[in-house]
Amino acid sequence: MPEPTNLDALPQATAVPPKRGRISVIWIIPILAALVAIGIGVQRILREGPTITIVFQAAEGIEAGKTTIKYKDVNIGRVTAVQLTDDFSKVQVTAKIAKHASGLMVQDAKFWVVRPSISLSGVSGLSTLLSGNYIGFEPGSTDRAESLFTGLDTAPVITEQEGREFLLETGDLGSLEVGSPVYFRRLSVGQVIAYELAADGKGIQVRVFVKSPYDKQVFAATRFWNASGVDMSIGADGVNVRTESLVALLAGGLAFDVPPSTPAAAPAPDDTRFRLYASREAAMKLSDPVARHYVLHFDEPLRGLAVGAPVTFLGLPAGEVTGISLEIDGSSAKVLPRVEIAFYPERLIAYTKAKPDGGASPLAYEEAQRRAFVKRLVEERGLRGQLKSGSLLTGQLYVAFEFHPKAPKARVDLQRNEPELPVVPGTLVVLEAKLTGILDKIDRLPLDALGASLKKDLEELEQTLKGATRLMSNLDAQLVPQLKTSLEDVRRTLGAVERAVRGADTTLLGPDAPVQQDLRNTLQEFARAARSLRLLADQLERAPSSLIRGKTDAATGGK
Repeated sequence: MPEPTNLDALPQATAVPPKRGRISVIWIIPILAALVAIGIGVQRILREGPTITIVFQAAEGIEAGKTTIKYKDVNIGRVTAVQLTDDFSKVQVTAKIAKHASGLMVQDAKFWVVRPSISLSGVSGLSTLLSGNYIGFEPGSTDRAESLFTGLDTAPVITEQEGREFLLETGDLGSLEVGSPVYFRRLSVGQVIAYELAADGKGIQVRVFVKSPYDKQVFAATRFWNASGVDMSIGADGVNVRTESLVALLAGGLAFDVPPSTPAAAPAPDDTRFRLYASREAAMKLSDPVARHYVLHFDEPLRGLAVGAPVTFLGLPAGEVTGISLEIDGSSAKVLPRVEIAFYPERLIAYTKAKPDGGASPLAYEEAQRRAFVKRLVEERGLRGQLKSGSLLTGQLYVAFEFHPKAPKARVDLQRNEPELPVVPGTLVVLEAKLTGILDKIDRLPLDALGASLKKDLEELEQTLKGATRLMSNLDAQLVPQLKTSLEDVRRTLGAVERAVRGADTTLLGPDAPVQQDLRNTLQEFARAARSLRLLADQLERAPSSLIRGKTDAATGGK
């Protein structure tokens, strides 16, 4: 059993205040660690660039922590998060930009998703086949910082290239697309970068980029035309086919050049507006400052004649057809084809007798003199308009003015706003009239009577041939035997003659023939007679008196 404790003997507790001690050394380590962590955090914050947000229509190929942002093939940022916007209509991409590229994040900077693309204009983004899609970047021109951007749906066609942009106005886009090439003398010098409907809805505005140094070839007088596909035109001059290249043939394109004889000028500035022509021919056609308008009334169909068809004067291009319509004469109930033409006198280089004041061309005379000159050509020299075929292949027509001295006389009133010039029938009409006349003459021929007479003659000829056949048969039966007998008699007579000839040869011509012997004897006697006559002649020559006195010694040589 424990002993009882004396509580009074126990010491009393007293409060002792704590002593003020020093900080323990062990706290130095966590303090240093905290300072290092704070320094690392501050350094990281100072080293990191800004965080930006890009809004895209879709996030195809974009992954958080993997997709990068590249500028000139250098990584300038990385995507950190991908999520939908608050209204769930678009995709919000959050990216961390490197510190060295923070100055590029300005208000008009552009972002787009780079994907592999193959088209007729070229191939791009092939590197993404292995590395995956990335976000492309193009810096802006302002200096105002920005952190919220709207991504482009398509990559811009022109990036980081020197050159200038121009605006083309046209009524029809044709086969042009963004990326379609722009050609200068068949060299690819630029691309179509955008197009949109004009504000008034009556045309298309096409924006093109021409890279340096070819942009210096674009002047205020430069003409642009659509070189898309195959430029095929069928007119009075025939069929013309032209294309710039295979790419332009398939994907379309533009081309530009300066008309001939254009004076030198300074290059056109950025955003200069140009008209886009439908073809090179239309673009290069120079405008004529002087135009005279006339009216022609043809009494023949106008099929094949189109607005824009050429008008020639003595074979030289002098104008074009500006209008084709029908004119109704209510008083006579006539419908006349009406053709309006524009005559450009400055296209002709024709000189006649000089003016008294030193001028050379009647086209430059005063208005009254010009009218008098035209009136004289029409009324005195027979100047007439005529429809001619420009191509038998296409059937296109054109208007030709030539002199027809045998044409009916005509009067012209050149005081009217649009004077009417006389015409003559076209070559096709004349040819058709001649062919029609020939056919009419053929129709008027008594073909039935001629056929009946020919049939009768053929029957008589057939009877004649039959009679000739019978006659030949009679000849074979009656005359041929007698002819054979006569031939046998002739053959026998010829045999007798041949034998007689052979006998004569033996009797007369043989070396031992009697006739030959007699002939030799006769010739010998004739030789002796001739010798005696020669001796007599010699005797008479020596002694002519011997013929009276007789032969003496002197005559015989002195004996």
